[in-house]
Amino acid sequence: MPHATQTTGARAAPVVFLTGASTGIGEALARHYAGMGATLGLVARQRARLDTLAASLPGRHFAYAADVRDAQAIQSAADDFMRQAGVPDIVIGNAGVSVGTLTGEPEDLAAFEAVFDINVLGLVRTFAPFVKPMQARRSGSLVGIASVAGIRGIPGSGAYSASKAASISYLESLRVELRGSGVRVQTLCPGYIDTPMTEKNPYPMPFLLSADEAAPRFARVIARGTSYAVVPWQMAIVARLLRLLPNAVFDFAFAKAGRKPRGTL
Repeated sequence: MPHATQTTGARAAPVVFLTGASTGIGEALARHYAGMGATLGLVARQRARLDTLAASLPGRHFAYAADVRDAQAIQSAADDFMRQAGVPDIVIGNAGVSVGTLTGEPEDLAAFEAVFDINVLGLVRTFAPFVKPMQARRSGSLVGIASVAGIRGIPGSGAYSASKAASISYLESLRVELRGSGVRVQTLCPGYIDTPMTEKNPYPMPFLLSADEAAPRFARVIARGTSYAVVPWQMAIVARLLRLLPNAVFDFAFAKAGRKPRGTL
């Protein structure tokens, strides 16, 4: 399949396939890349929001109402996008969910399953259609949106923290698998971003960024080809310090921390 990067003046405008595109970080990334002249493949579950977004963006874009839990739907969207726009330069697995969970509550098992299915297996389903076409072309970036929540387990958010830890490890495995193929695998770990996912968090969120502030920072990390990055950089320092804390200190500090409300997905 042809390489699909387009040029706007002297600047290359990438072809980007993006999941979780209808809100939050995904919407902000879509607006940012569209502003660069990119051609976008936009994937989300909410058809109305997706169509409204696509219609509001400059340029030529393709909208796909699909759930990352549905491998066939994602494969079909990927196939259609590659027919229309060529093999993308960047694939961003951004679809994700978060909800408070407690292991001792039997009804929360369904939430655990949904969080893992979307946040971890959703990445696999998003990347799978593009690996071989990118390998054949010997270029492209597979970008997974993880989280600093995957660095240490947050009480009351066991499903989310564990899913993001699994995402970080999965992306690392994939990065090494594809080493030397020309295909980059990049792990992006946002700190606190002001989105519908975080607006109900009942605890302080240091270094909070708006999605519109975060999107260009993410795009710069992607353009540099950085294999692993925390945004904003201040949260990278916090994350390293948390990782170094002895368990006894970490447990004491977080035992009484505010907890995300439980719910269903």
